[in-house]
Amino acid sequence: MDISLSLIDWIVIIVYFVGIIVYGISQSKRKNSEEYFLGGRSLTWPVVGISLFAANISSSTLIGLAGNAYKLDLTVFNYEWYAVVVLVFFAIFFLPFYLKSGVYTMPEFLEKRYSKPSRYYFSFITIVGNVLIDTAASLYVGMIVLGVIFPNTSPNIIIAFLALAAAAYTIPGGLNSVVKTEVIQAIVLIFGSIILTYFAFSKVGGWGAMMDQLNNLNLQGVTDKSAKEALSIVRENDGEWWRQYDSPIVPWWGLLTGVPLLGFYFWANNQFMVQRVLSSKSLNHGRWGALFAGLLKLPVILIMVIPGTLAFLLYRNGQDISYQTASGLCENLADCTDYTYPTLLFDLLPVGLLGLVVAGLLAAMMSSISATFNSASTLITMDFVKNFNPNISEKGLVRSGQIATLVLVIMAAIWAPQIGKYGDLFRYLQDILGYIAPPVVSVFILGLFWRKASSTGSIVSLLFGMALSMIWVFGTIAGIDHWFFQLHFLLRTTALFVACLLVHLIVSLISPDKHNEESDQLVWSPRLVREETEELKGLPWYQNYRYLSIILLAITAVIVAYFW
Repeated sequence: MDISLSLIDWIVIIVYFVGIIVYGISQSKRKNSEEYFLGGRSLTWPVVGISLFAANISSSTLIGLAGNAYKLDLTVFNYEWYAVVVLVFFAIFFLPFYLKSGVYTMPEFLEKRYSKPSRYYFSFITIVGNVLIDTAASLYVGMIVLGVIFPNTSPNIIIAFLALAAAAYTIPGGLNSVVKTEVIQAIVLIFGSIILTYFAFSKVGGWGAMMDQLNNLNLQGVTDKSAKEALSIVRENDGEWWRQYDSPIVPWWGLLTGVPLLGFYFWANNQFMVQRVLSSKSLNHGRWGALFAGLLKLPVILIMVIPGTLAFLLYRNGQDISYQTASGLCENLADCTDYTYPTLLFDLLPVGLLGLVVAGLLAAMMSSISATFNSASTLITMDFVKNFNPNISEKGLVRSGQIATLVLVIMAAIWAPQIGKYGDLFRYLQDILGYIAPPVVSVFILGLFWRKASSTGSIVSLLFGMALSMIWVFGTIAGIDHWFFQLHFLLRTTALFVACLLVHLIVSLISPDKHNEESDQLVWSPRLVREETEELKGLPWYQNYRYLSIILLAITAVIVAYFW
């Protein structure tokens, strides 16, 4: 397989990268901290929605979706459609409180509801997660794509180049630069995915030919899955249902347990996602933007997941494939599925289009990196620097954010090469998230819906969750042969959530808080539904987020039913 780029492809890539950096810097807003970190709270719903989608469908997600689909495991799409359910819940319950509180960060919201210790814990753990999950994974994907093009170049050099390129407009420009460039990158990414899907289907022979080939493979004994099973988002277990590697990445029971928890953390608590909604110009624009992002998630199964299944049909015999990976030479995609998407790119796309789609993939990576850089620097600046130095000037806050971004660039670049040793990028992402998310989700949910949830209960449950997670991590690394350390990550996520919830409940009853007016305003009550109903009466149906939510959920149900 020819993995070289033509002169035209290089021109397209270079022009794109230079253009996106120049445009990002030109869109910078940094007169004060609110403009730098939240874009002046002026974003409209299309920008909010596309920005959410671009930050979510990063290069790491794109690589992970295609890689798991190569294994005929389309259950990964459950994360995509479930985002619609989570975003509707987020728009109804959480977003109004976030915007009403006027916070810059999610940890700041925890302080208003609970106490400073909860804020500091969540801020610290979010920064760690941003480095380990989002930024490092995106750099790892960039290393894969450029590593294919430059097999003799050190991964460290590639990572350093990509990190500095993303930081070039994130550091000077702030959130407005990040969001405005994400809109362009999302358009390029979607266009590139559609083009690649078209060429993949053309080579296989279309949808009908794909179904026939999958069924023929079943008859030949190559795989035990029929076409219907291979394209199903609900899979049976291969062994004991509770084991990590005896079940598909998202077993059916995961839709009722771990998937909602991970989705809720990612969309409703994660700073680098919620920050985009906090920057919206009004509550309605924030809600419309969240729902728009959910709508954009639905076509992902056709243009980003199923291409991985097509790759299985095209390359299952390892035709002319040879990649030097972190764990050695790979000559069969089944042994290095993270290379599925790059293989499709270099094998199927013609000159010119290849350069554009490669630019789009790297754009998705830069989008994710810039998003996490900005959100993490916001956390460091607003949750630590400003608290420890309350008299710092607005200029000082912006400068602190820029320095924090540079430090995060270095940390993520150091960690990124280690991800290749894990084996499967998507499992890596979900595994790490499964340790971070449950304690945080339990604190947010109890805090919003239970007035008696106390500050002592909050910090005790968070620390308990960290301790239990560390036990799981060290036991797994040590290879302890016990069911406790072999649980599927979605089951472990649920167990951790329930344990933290119980600890929070018990401690809150033992050590109750004396609530003040501010904390009481951050607790949901049915009265708010009645008040909101009155506010929405004057809006036409197409501006009423409740009607839009119902329509979106109906569309989602149809798509899920088809691929069930």
